[in-house]
Amino acid sequence: MNRRNDRAIGSRASATVLPSWPLTLMIAGLPLWWFSGLAEIVWIPIAGCMAALMLRRGRISIPRGMGLWLLFLVLMLVSVIGIDSSGRLLAFGYRALLYLSVTVVFVYVLNAPERLPMRTVLGLLTLLWVYTWIGGYAGILFPEFAFATPLAWVLPDALLSNELVGEMAIRRTAQYNPDGHLELAPRPSAPFLYTNSWGSVYSLTLPAAVAYAGELGRGRRFQGLLIAFPVSFVPAAFSLNRGMLLGLGVAGAYLLLRFALAGRAREVRALGGVGIVGFVAVFLLDLPERLSARTEVSASTTTRSNLYLEAWERTLQSPLFGYGAPRPSQVAEPAVGTQGQVWMVMFSHGLPALACFLLALVWLVLATARWRGPHVLVLHTIQLVTLVESFFYGLLPHGLIVSFIAGAAALREGAPPRARDDARTTQSVPMRRRRGVRTVRERGLARSASRPRRVSAPREAGGKGRA
Repeated sequence: MNRRNDRAIGSRASATVLPSWPLTLMIAGLPLWWFSGLAEIVWIPIAGCMAALMLRRGRISIPRGMGLWLLFLVLMLVSVIGIDSSGRLLAFGYRALLYLSVTVVFVYVLNAPERLPMRTVLGLLTLLWVYTWIGGYAGILFPEFAFATPLAWVLPDALLSNELVGEMAIRRTAQYNPDGHLELAPRPSAPFLYTNSWGSVYSLTLPAAVAYAGELGRGRRFQGLLIAFPVSFVPAAFSLNRGMLLGLGVAGAYLLLRFALAGRAREVRALGGVGIVGFVAVFLLDLPERLSARTEVSASTTTRSNLYLEAWERTLQSPLFGYGAPRPSQVAEPAVGTQGQVWMVMFSHGLPALACFLLALVWLVLATARWRGPHVLVLHTIQLVTLVESFFYGLLPHGLIVSFIAGAAALREGAPPRARDDARTTQSVPMRRRRGVRTVRERGLARSASRPRRVSAPREAGGKGRA
């Protein structure tokens, strides 16, 4: 009977532990989601599963500084009053669900230390990094490859006519137009929609992959990662992502400085080795010349500057809640509010929402900044790179989710001892005590109390203790 009760109690206790399968399904299944057309949508239903699991468990921890992010969500939802068409309402609903999904993923990882420890989180982010550069090679080798996903078969034409939905339904391995009037080289985008999304995810997951290699020590996976690092630099160079290069430069310089100040010679040598390989790859692949050639042919820098100025001027006409979604530009082809997450938030949701968004990102940077070991420092650096890249990269959905996964893991490891213990203990399982049934501890105390104690006579100085 006691064994049966113990098994029942154990099963109920294990049910309160948040499982790892939702996050694993999100990341490990990315190739399947990309081929099916669901790569940018699947986060929403899986985040719904996470929310249901957390509601079932109860006793969910939320950090205090998250109030800034929650206030941003409120202001973002209120900005729906600026929507003026059904197509923009569809885009607003999609982005709103993504913001909510990012929030759920953050809270879930924060409260799942049992099934999502640091090693598992770093391993999943490394797997996403591997998928990214493999997709980059597909874009280099097959730049004109495109196919209709199953999503294109089931959606009506009215939805497929939407630009965003159409790009999800018809997948391409690279952003490349051989018939364009500008002679631009193909830039890899798979397994994401855009090359900028590719560069953002690569720059956010590469530091996690380096940290995971240090966690592995020696072995086949460690040796495989040592080979993968220089191999991944090839699609990174062909992507010609200046923002990605800036993010990686910030991450490398910041990590090198922090490790040097902490006296971590091993990490400094490892980071220096990766940097040397990177610099060699830059010149072997003639990256400076490629970037210069693209800048001469493309007017992307000027276009971005004009769009930023237009976004600011038009936001001043609706500063409180913005326009709800990006709008067609009056000076360039791309829509206003699409050339960076900061500009999208400002134009779509207003200046108060932008302030809360940026303050939430700054809070994540500061809250994870204290030295708590090399792994937490790497996850903290991902927050810093996210803040830098938010000014010129759209971060929804993959970039922001990667950043918030890393931020949640870092906050969890850096929590005060009492809070960390509370997060790692499952919800207490109520046990009904029957009459006449005592616990094991009570039975042991009762037996020890019933035993007669042997009392020895006191020893005399220099004697043997007995008369």
